[in-house]
Amino acid sequence: MPLLWRQKFREATVVDVIVGVIVAVAVVGALLLMSAARVVRQYERGLIFRLGRLRPGIKEPGFTMIVPGVDRMQKVNLQVVTLPVPAQEGITRDNVTVRVDAVVYFKVVHPADAIIRVEDYRFAVSQMAQTSLRSIIGKSELDDLLSNREKLNQGLELMIDSPAVEWGVTVDRVEIKDVSLPETMKRSMARQAEAQRDRRARVINADAELEASKKLAQAAEQMSETPSALQLRLLQTVASVATEKNSTLVLPFPVELLRFLETPHDGAAAHDGDGGPKGPSRETPRQPVPEVTLPPEAAVPEGPAPGAISPDDVGASGDGTDDFAAPAPEEEDLARRRSRR
Repeated sequence: MPLLWRQKFREATVVDVIVGVIVAVAVVGALLLMSAARVVRQYERGLIFRLGRLRPGIKEPGFTMIVPGVDRMQKVNLQVVTLPVPAQEGITRDNVTVRVDAVVYFKVVHPADAIIRVEDYRFAVSQMAQTSLRSIIGKSELDDLLSNREKLNQGLELMIDSPAVEWGVTVDRVEIKDVSLPETMKRSMARQAEAQRDRRARVINADAELEASKKLAQAAEQMSETPSALQLRLLQTVASVATEKNSTLVLPFPVELLRFLETPHDGAAAHDGDGGPKGPSRETPRQPVPEVTLPPEAAVPEGPAPGAISPDDVGASGDGTDDFAAPAPEEEDLARRRSRR
């Protein structure tokens, strides 16, 4: 009896051991299978390194297997990466200090080159973008940074994309986001813009004045043909001013309207006054004196006439004055005043 129990116990022990071994192998196989199984997403590509060497071919999206402990898979993202470039401070070609930041859009097109040829392609692209941005700032002027950004974006993209091609990366787009200017430069630009707008306003105002002057000249020419239109225009002006409830009303009276009130006699008298232009002379013209021919006997002999005063007799009193000279008008007036007193 004891021998039978011992035999059964030995059989049961062997079965348990076999079952345990099978279970252990199954568990190990499951673990190995799980460690060997890999899933590659649609936007990724897988690279297999077997004992440190890159295996040919790239694992496509889906389920794939590797040798556990021997192979190592590295996944590479093929999505477009948005990389912000920190603000870079530089001096433009026209000696203006600015701070410019940008953003770079790139993606990996060759996963093997992006993993093998460069340690960290993201960091490499970031440093290249910062260096290229500084170079662009030094080569450009302030007006180009503010108004001609498309050309600068193309130049910056070309500068970043040239070395990035060797890294298996292509740059899709580069955009300059913001240009920070000093406060003094902002005020100067504001004054410049204000001056330009002021100049434009003055030019427009001058053009309007020129056009208005032409229209006024045409209106004046039209009114000159009908003088009554000037009076009607004056009355319209007075009516428009009177509607504003002003306490003082200034009424301009054109001098041309006085011509309608003048008569020919008044016009002649106005011009014959003192200091004004004189009209035509109303004196009777003198008749020419007929020339009389004397006979030879009546000829006047040469020499002074009898009883005439010679020049030697002038100034006999010794004071050099003429005794027969008539008194001056001033002296006569003075004598009259003394006699009245």
